[in-house]
Amino acid sequence: MSSIREQNKIKTRRCILDSAVKLFSQKGFEQTSIEELAREAGIGKGTIYSYFETKRDIVKAFCDDQLDFARSELAAKSNPDTPLIEQLMIIFMADFNYVTEHKEFGRVYLHEKIFPKEPLTEEDFQVQNDYFDMLYPIYQRAQELGELRQDLELLHISGHVYAIYLLLLSCWYTGMVPTENIPEAMETMITQTLEGLAP
Repeated sequence: MSSIREQNKIKTRRCILDSAVKLFSQKGFEQTSIEELAREAGIGKGTIYSYFETKRDIVKAFCDDQLDFARSELAAKSNPDTPLIEQLMIIFMADFNYVTEHKEFGRVYLHEKIFPKEPLTEEDFQVQNDYFDMLYPIYQRAQELGELRQDLELLHISGHVYAIYLLLLSCWYTGMVPTENIPEAMETMITQTLEGLAP
């Protein structure tokens, strides 16, 4: 019985997220009310609040799902001895595909994630830490294998690569780099960065 209840909770959560993707894309994050979200999802306003206290919590849930997707892609397509560039391509292409699946919502999500209107909460910092928990072991292993210099801070390595990812996302949104060219551009830029960080 509890499994049916759990399945229903997962289904309701997914319905709320899908409705948020649609409405945030159409109307914008600030302009979408919880009432409209509930109406779109076909549930009561109180049900929304039983899953998410605020609209920012919905964006955070999208971020959590994005991270889970990147992790599952990494687990399915690599192992700890897979070359660094291949592991990074799996992670950042999974990220790219997840964020850009719904272009307008992706824009809202990126704005809230990178330029939040309010100071980061403890939950926001936890999301960041979860992201580092995925990346740091990969960078540490690359240092052990001689793919990266030993004297580099893991946070700084993460910053280098993430900056490239954000640049390419920006180029995709502005139309400078079409979708079909993103993998090659990302691999080229990450490779150049890693060569600059190599021993």
